[in-house]
Amino acid sequence: MKILIASNTAWYLWKFRLSLAQALRAAGHEVVAVAPRDGYAPKLAEAGIRFVDVPMDNAGTSPARDLLFLFRLLRLLRREQPGVYLGYTIKPNVYGGMACRWLGIPSIHNVSGLGTAFMKKGALSRIACLLYRTGLGRATRVFFQNNEDRSEFVGLGLVPATVTAVLPGSGVDLDRFAPRAGPSREDPGPVRFILFARLIWDKGIGEYVAAARQLQREGLAAKFQLAGFLEVKNRTAVSRTDVDSWVREGVVDYLGETDDVRSWMAQADCVVLPSYREGTPRSLLEAASMAKPVIAADAPGCRNAVKDGVSGFLCRVRDAGDLADKMRRMANMAAEERAAMGRAGRAKMEREYDERLVIGRYLDEIAKLAAEEIAMGNGEVL
Repeated sequence: MKILIASNTAWYLWKFRLSLAQALRAAGHEVVAVAPRDGYAPKLAEAGIRFVDVPMDNAGTSPARDLLFLFRLLRLLRREQPGVYLGYTIKPNVYGGMACRWLGIPSIHNVSGLGTAFMKKGALSRIACLLYRTGLGRATRVFFQNNEDRSEFVGLGLVPATVTAVLPGSGVDLDRFAPRAGPSREDPGPVRFILFARLIWDKGIGEYVAAARQLQREGLAAKFQLAGFLEVKNRTAVSRTDVDSWVREGVVDYLGETDDVRSWMAQADCVVLPSYREGTPRSLLEAASMAKPVIAADAPGCRNAVKDGVSGFLCRVRDAGDLADKMRRMANMAAEERAAMGRAGRAKMEREYDERLVIGRYLDEIAKLAAEEIAMGNGEVL
């Protein structure tokens, strides 16, 4: 069966869905990756995944540009005639769902958080609801990454409850993100906190910087590090000017961008993500898989990955003071206490977040569709 996997960036497909694409190919399917071309498109090709460039305006709200994207998807789907379409991120979910609905192509979607349109109620959120209802209303399956998002979509009538299910995010590769022997923290060296994320304000970047500034003023022996992509296409993107000013102030160290966070994560004592809302944040899964204690916001998606007081701490959303309290508690713990939290996090990942669970669910859904396709070809009634 030919399977189209679509996202708003080739980076997303390479970072979060490469293992799924490879598993689908191993199962005998033809996989086509669909996204705007970026620096990660060649990496997908190197992995044996055929890539098709479909430009889109990721962060914009222009109806004309979105209609053009819809037209491009319709043209591509008519040409490729896939057996199933897998949609990720907002616009490929919405407009890909519409195109599949009109063409009679089965579609499986993954909602990884509600996006900034749902942060505030208003005209934008009403338009987003209409688009989601149209795009996902006839989907074959819609996966969510936490129960809160699923309940909101079902409650708003955006998707029938019967086609929904919850997955543990994109899962985590437990072998790749295995615990490493890090530096001893019994020495007097400062405790290292790090935040890995796309640098947008909704990730709680401002709260992290404010908490770091407060703890520095108190004289806490700690380092505060920041890593991730700058100036991303998002309405809430953090500017390079902001980051440069924090570095000059001495409040944080900006490590830059990387495709492999493991070496930086291995050197950290705690990973922090005070995001306002998530699907299931991969950075927390990777940190816990590497047996690092985490501090996360008590927000949908984030809270699912942390057992408060066991594998890390939860802090109040948009509350820099409470985040500082949790970071202070973490810094003042003995190294073995932090290590015990890390081990608890690793055990949670092994039980609940192994990426093989996610891949297996997709393989099962696609196997059902393949069986139905074969039965219909043989004239059987299912």
